[in-house]
Amino acid sequence: MPVANGEVPVLIVGGGPVGLTARALLARWGVQALLVEKHSELSPFPRSRLINVRSMEIYRQLGLAAKITANAFRPEYGRIRFRDTLHAHDFATAAMVGINAPVPESPVIGAVTSQDRLEPTLLAAADAPMRFGVELIDLTEEVESVLAVLVDHRSGEETRVRARYVLATDGANSTVRQRLGIDTTGPGAMGGFTTVVFDADLNRWCAHQPAGVYFTAHGLFAPLYPEGGWAWFVPTPEDAARADWPGLVTRALGPSADVRADVLRVQHWVMNAFVAERFRHGRILLAGDAAHAIPIVGGMGMNAGIADAHNLCWKLAGVLHGWAEPNLLETYETERHPVAHRTLRQAVANTDLMVRVHNRRREQLRTSGGATPPPMELPWSDRYFAQLGLVLGVTYHSDAVLPDGSTSPEPPDTGTDYVATAKPGHRMPHLWLSPHRSTLDAFGEWFTLLTPDPTHWEQQTTAPWPVRIEALSGEHAELCGLRPHGALLIRPDGHIGAHWSDRPPSGSTLHQALTAITGSARP
Repeated sequence: MPVANGEVPVLIVGGGPVGLTARALLARWGVQALLVEKHSELSPFPRSRLINVRSMEIYRQLGLAAKITANAFRPEYGRIRFRDTLHAHDFATAAMVGINAPVPESPVIGAVTSQDRLEPTLLAAADAPMRFGVELIDLTEEVESVLAVLVDHRSGEETRVRARYVLATDGANSTVRQRLGIDTTGPGAMGGFTTVVFDADLNRWCAHQPAGVYFTAHGLFAPLYPEGGWAWFVPTPEDAARADWPGLVTRALGPSADVRADVLRVQHWVMNAFVAERFRHGRILLAGDAAHAIPIVGGMGMNAGIADAHNLCWKLAGVLHGWAEPNLLETYETERHPVAHRTLRQAVANTDLMVRVHNRRREQLRTSGGATPPPMELPWSDRYFAQLGLVLGVTYHSDAVLPDGSTSPEPPDTGTDYVATAKPGHRMPHLWLSPHRSTLDAFGEWFTLLTPDPTHWEQQTTAPWPVRIEALSGEHAELCGLRPHGALLIRPDGHIGAHWSDRPPSGSTLHQALTAITGSARP
């Protein structure tokens, strides 16, 4: 029989970037969390390669952006190059907008880095318990809690942990999701792939034309760290167990490369494409790949999971600290489920475009008569991989957003273009409050009221909610559609919860808005 092992407000299952980010966010909110990871250590494989601009905004809020950037590649690596072989010339190239250079829409820039370089930074970001080599094997929902059965793979000991809430970030093959019987929708498994981590001196082909990813006819090559190391991504061969991986990598580099690859690690994995039918089952919530597995093309999967955690953790904190009702948690699925479907559609479209590029190139080579074909035009604009509309333009519609009654049209819902707006449900636009302080820097473990008239709003009652009032200049207020006494109420995740273009008639307006947003009946 398992032995009792205590209680914890939140049990996080899975120690990848999403689980580690949730652990850091909850620690900032003063919420005790226990994270369990079935593997004995952080992943030694590079896996996800891209931190987009929105994720970096979240890490800026956690005070981690500078450290992540210091360990990442220089911005000029924020580019994709297409080549027949790694040592051939580019036949096409595309910038990752928001990664390769700053964008005016954000105070930060994204980064090309490897997941195994990111995870230690996230682990060090919180002084909260984490147990490696411990796997969840069963869970039972109770009236006020969830009873989880854990096994320590080193000792074989089983323990029980009672948690107020469980956050499942345990990957595409989530034990928690399967235990709950939650189905998925989407293409499903899109094939088996292998990642080969290797060392080789490839600078003479790549140093003068850096990229985060090189697509070739013989697989995808990616530099791993600024100081060296490479990864090769390729469909898994039939007899993978007996494969000569050093020889396969060497041949993929090209017959005239004259380079021998020193293979360090080999990992086989399945590229999945699905969205869970539900993100919540009572007190158990799914996030990251457990909730939505996104194909790797475009680098959106991990980033979508980070945004899940950012959306959810302030709501968990509010419920656990008592200033939000439990029904606030219903808005997590309402808000993030449509985003997951939209992200999956975009990633599948990205994958289809990659296939089109290579098919078109093969046709060029077939009809070239042995000569090297000229560069080809990509089947998308240079802004395609920006996807700022998807990254920065996410809009939430739920009971945690108060409509402003405006009849003006919403900005276009596209993956490519982002139109800044201060309408409810949108991420608050980045505006410089001072030379080095953005509006986004005003947000944290509290609600933020942005207004050109702080004196009026300071008179309103905000207890028991954590609220800070920030002055907004007349110029910025005008950009946000505010008159001299108007205000924006920003949720802790940076999304606009309420918009008053001018002074509301009621002296309890702010109290009523906070009551509604945090889960009580609408006033």
